Amino acid sequence: MSEEQVAGSERTSPTRPQQLLLAGSVAAIALGLLLLLGGAGLGSVEGFTRLFGALAMLVLGCGSGLVAIRGESRVAYLLLIPGGAWLILFYLIPMARLAVTSLQEGTLEQGFRMAWKWSNFSEAFSTFGDQFLRSFLYAGIATAVALLIAYPLAYFIAFRAGRFKNLLLVMVLMPFLVPFLLRTLAWKIVLADDGFVADSLRALGIIAENGRLLATSTAVVAGIVYNFLPFMTLPIYVSLEKVDHSLLEAASDLYAKPATAFAKVTWPLSRPGVVAGTLLTLIPAAGDYVNATLLGTPRQFMIGNVIQSRFLVVLDYPVAAALSFTLMLTILALIIPYVRATGTEDLAAA
Repeated sequence: MSEEQVAGSERTSPTRPQQLLLAGSVAAIALGLLLLLGGAGLGSVEGFTRLFGALAMLVLGCGSGLVAIRGESRVAYLLLIPGGAWLILFYLIPMARLAVTSLQEGTLEQGFRMAWKWSNFSEAFSTFGDQFLRSFLYAGIATAVALLIAYPLAYFIAFRAGRFKNLLLVMVLMPFLVPFLLRTLAWKIVLADDGFVADSLRALGIIAENGRLLATSTAVVAGIVYNFLPFMTLPIYVSLEKVDHSLLEAASDLYAKPATAFAKVTWPLSRPGVVAGTLLTLIPAAGDYVNATLLGTPRQFMIGNVIQSRFLVVLDYPVAAALSFTLMLTILALIIPYVRATGTEDLAAA
């Protein structure tokens, strides 16, 4: 066999990654066909989600198979199969099911039926508009307070901690070693009416003699800040850790004052961490309901409390699903302009 024939056979014979990718695409297509052939009709939640999942798996399988056949397979394409399948099965399909549920009507006793009831969304927002606004108000305040606390903390760890840097990072991560619920219960003890914090504030005249911290909006926001502070601190620390100290020295050599060097060098280079930290704090804080339940009263309830009650207590699944989708869309409507204004390259750098 000539050298040209050998080279041609090497080009046409599939590589090991191509074979694996092709096998994965066949499996995805087979699973999609099984989902497509079974189940109920489109009038039910099961039928709609089954169809949605089948189409998603078929698209994933056909796309990966096309890549394998064209010989463009790489390790990165292989990694798409498990991740794509996971997102389809455990995110896209449940989201599709939730979307169908939000358009139903009925009760648990009578059964729920598909009625394309779009009014669930408008009624949910009009009925629980106060809880929506309160959720984003608390989340916004908590995010701002967390940024004011986290940035100096991350700055000190990155530039001044020295040999204690690892110890301080461990201390920042230590709250994650305790379950979320227990952390919030501990904060409830800290803010108790007969606790040290409340007594100290009364002695300083900051709160009245009969005033209290627990069961107030302040307690709820404080709990949110405490629980999500590491999500703000760590991304900022990572960005500050990457700052080249020679740039700060160059700014000093050019007679820049410390404040000017911070504004012109440190802050722009740490902005990716700020963007990532604010997103990691704002998004889960807006949907939180544990802090409002344990540290507040029904007057401080957020939209997460309403969704939890509608799903598990009232058993009004359509309205609960509509509230969930409205919350998700509202968050997207807020963060998309924010990300565009700050630049998507900031998220990539973080």
